[in-house]
Amino acid sequence: MIPAHNRNPASFRDPAGFVFQSDGIIYRCISNNYKKQYTHLRESGLSEKLIRSKLLLPFEEVHNEEIESNCFKIIKPLQIPFLNYAWEWSFEQLKDAALLTLQICLNALEHGMILKDATHLNIQFVNGRPQLIDTLSFEFYEEGDEWIAYRQFCECFLNPLLLAGYCRLEVHKLFRAWPEGIPASTTSSILPFKSKLNLSVLLHVHLQAKFSSGKENATHKYKKKKLSSAQIKNIIHHLKSCIEKLKYPKQKSTWSNYYSETILSQDYLFNKKEMISKWLGETDYKSAIDYGANNGEFSAICNKEAFIIAADFDSRCIDELYTHLKSKSESHILPLVLDLTQPSPSTGWNNEEQKSFWSRKKFDLGLALALVHHLAIAKNIPLEMIASLFADTSRKLIIEFVPKTDPKVIEMLSSRKDIFEDYTLDEFEEKFSKQFTIIKKEIIQGSQRTLYLMEKK
Repeated sequence: MIPAHNRNPASFRDPAGFVFQSDGIIYRCISNNYKKQYTHLRESGLSEKLIRSKLLLPFEEVHNEEIESNCFKIIKPLQIPFLNYAWEWSFEQLKDAALLTLQICLNALEHGMILKDATHLNIQFVNGRPQLIDTLSFEFYEEGDEWIAYRQFCECFLNPLLLAGYCRLEVHKLFRAWPEGIPASTTSSILPFKSKLNLSVLLHVHLQAKFSSGKENATHKYKKKKLSSAQIKNIIHHLKSCIEKLKYPKQKSTWSNYYSETILSQDYLFNKKEMISKWLGETDYKSAIDYGANNGEFSAICNKEAFIIAADFDSRCIDELYTHLKSKSESHILPLVLDLTQPSPSTGWNNEEQKSFWSRKKFDLGLALALVHHLAIAKNIPLEMIASLFADTSRKLIIEFVPKTDPKVIEMLSSRKDIFEDYTLDEFEEKFSKQFTIIKKEIIQGSQRTLYLMEKK
């Protein structure tokens, strides 16, 4: 028997199986009542095709002595270095996850199956691209059946993308408000009138909102309509075409041009990169997090053999970074939207289904570059609390201190009262020395800023 405490707390909703952990390795149990579907998934060649196309997370069947009577098979999926969720994705990431889901459904139909689930929670960004992680999402398709996951797909993918495209709303914030997806009625009420002139939006949102508005007869009639596989494919292709055309409106964000428009000299940036490159080369690490990555300038110079999270609260920066990394096939960097002052909390049933951001992983190395003054001055976070956060999440730290005499800080304080008497170099070192040992310290040429290499005590 598999001990109950080994089961993943997020894996209890589907009777077709569950996820569990043993000796730090994640496995999935395939229940006996999913035997026929799983066997067809394998023997039809569907799983092999999806894995080969990098649409489905690779897995292998394993023998495990802990197998219980209700398990038909146990599989070991490719281990994911960091679980990530839609409330940490940018627009382009959600868009790619949506297109992936539709493509998988089309492939499944060619093999006599269909997706029974179409939720963002079944998608993870692994090795630079989205992949389906739920091997149990496939069900047999019989001619005439509807696509049971159609509404869920629209709520989890189409509707947030439309609200972002038409209303300039950030998708990660939408998912904080609607973690299970946005209903058609809500989406329809927010979208502008001009969206009704778009046939796709009219069909998949506004008419769906009408069907779900309490008119039971219309809803009943719609649900009972028989659909052929060809018609379902047309619906999927229609959704695919609609989503491919969606774009996030271009506009300048807070930090999207931080480096190109910096008021500091280019000498500063060059010298800073040289120093950090040298220190990175002398540091042993297999994982790192760039706490305020912006456009990924410094994430990119980290060890390519290491797993890197490039985090920033500005979703447009993450959008641009994700698009750039995708074009360069850089798969070791995972861009995520993260506000350090409001990180992703634990959510779901009993707050155990999706873990909080910081509880998912501890990192060998953290980069906190041109960041501390924003936390301390713009957000009023005390230095000792900033030090505690970094000590709790990374073993080693490369951090930059920006003094009050720096042009950026002067600019920040020009519109508010300076109440930050403790924001000094001596106070910074004193507060951080309680948590870290300072290994290296050097002023960055071309600036008044100081760079530190620290190690957690």
